[in-house]
Amino acid sequence: MELDNKDRQILTILQAQGRLSNADLAERVGLSASACHRRVKALESGGIIADYVALLDEAAFGRTSSVFVQVTLDNQRTENLDHFEAAVADCPEIMECYLTTGEADYLLRVLVRDAADYERVHHQVLTRLPGVTRVVSNFAIRRVFRRTALAV
Repeated sequence: MELDNKDRQILTILQAQGRLSNADLAERVGLSASACHRRVKALESGGIIADYVALLDEAAFGRTSSVFVQVTLDNQRTENLDHFEAAVADCPEIMECYLTTGEADYLLRVLVRDAADYERVHHQVLTRLPGVTRVVSNFAIRRVFRRTALAV
């Protein structure tokens, strides 16, 4: 899908203010409400806008520690990767999972209350995942920033 400047304006605004009404969005980008609505629907159906979400304050739920975990599997056969990926998807503390290159096979971001909570996740979940041979954990000291918006 080819994007023009109006589409880019719409995307930039919606990434910052996803609950903005169509009328307000249209006014801010200089379109009629119906033209703006058509563009947003086209961006949604074209897969450019994947979803709408509310970003929650992790600390409000007592989850203040992010742990970045490198996981190495015993092999990288497709069925082993599939089993591992299905298992990590079932763990609510694992917020992100990436298949990576380098020394480890996966990089996870685990969100927990504290070190004791991470110890529980480490012993009860991570070391029991299918095919895991090595787990290396790094606690984040402080989040410097987090982006949720792409540059368009």
